[in-house]
Amino acid sequence: MTQGYVGGVVAILFAAVVWGTTGTAATFAPDVSPAAIGAAAMGIGGMAQALIALRGISRSHAALWDQRRLLMIGAVAVAAYPLAFYASMRLAGVTIGTVITIGSAPLLSALIEYVLDRTDLTARWAIGALVGLIGMTFICVAESASHSEVVGGDNVPLGVTLGLIGGLTYALYSWTARRMMLRGMRSSVAMGATFGLGGLLLMPVLVATGGPFLASWENAAVGMYMATVPMFLGYLCFGYGLARVRSSMATTITLLEPVIAAVLAVIIVGERLPVLGWVGVALVVGCLGIITMPYSRKQIATELGVRSA
Repeated sequence: MTQGYVGGVVAILFAAVVWGTTGTAATFAPDVSPAAIGAAAMGIGGMAQALIALRGISRSHAALWDQRRLLMIGAVAVAAYPLAFYASMRLAGVTIGTVITIGSAPLLSALIEYVLDRTDLTARWAIGALVGLIGMTFICVAESASHSEVVGGDNVPLGVTLGLIGGLTYALYSWTARRMMLRGMRSSVAMGATFGLGGLLLMPVLVATGGPFLASWENAAVGMYMATVPMFLGYLCFGYGLARVRSSMATTITLLEPVIAAVLAVIIVGERLPVLGWVGVALVVGCLGIITMPYSRKQIATELGVRSA
């Protein structure tokens, strides 16, 4: 159980790192709309997940039908998430869009678990989440003060609103996928079916908006990278971790994503992050240390209670 927990944490950390590259990658295709970026990334990546899990999905069709409500809610959330997330980054900037979307997810995930699962959160999780939220607030304030304009950044309030919608949908599909796993479904099947169906819902958006991907090799390369690395590999690892770590903790661990996004935005894209922002980065890293330090076997069993997938 301890090994499975640690492996789950490592897998989610890997997912957070590659997800943190998406905002910077999107800046290399400025002529491609946020809707097209999101539809290509999550749509193609999601359908690829479904393809590699196709045999398991076929064998589990009866169980999937029994859990169709969770599956449909998760698929709709998967389809809505990238549209809100990439639009948020385009309107508010890479750092703010990522911080708001990913930063709101742990609190919204905890609220979903509290309301629907009647699950109490540990004091350590609450402390870690608070430290992380303070850190993200510092990053956001510092980024606003620097008046950076990397991917637009000219409509911050609307970008923040879309970021909150992205955080809610992220928390929602994490919860539905985990509920399916807790009911005995393998992680590959739960994630493959959820993301495959969500990917299908995004195909009309990709057809309608994806023309600019064909305008240049650079645009096409951005689309392929987004679909294969952050979305395909990233979500395979996230699904593995989600089978071993509660969704509220999993979304909290992914607070590393805005740190990666902020650092890359500074180094590659040219955003300026004042000292307050780097203090925020340090707090987010501290948050990860607080919530992921090893548990005892008894604490892990109490905290997780999840079968290996």
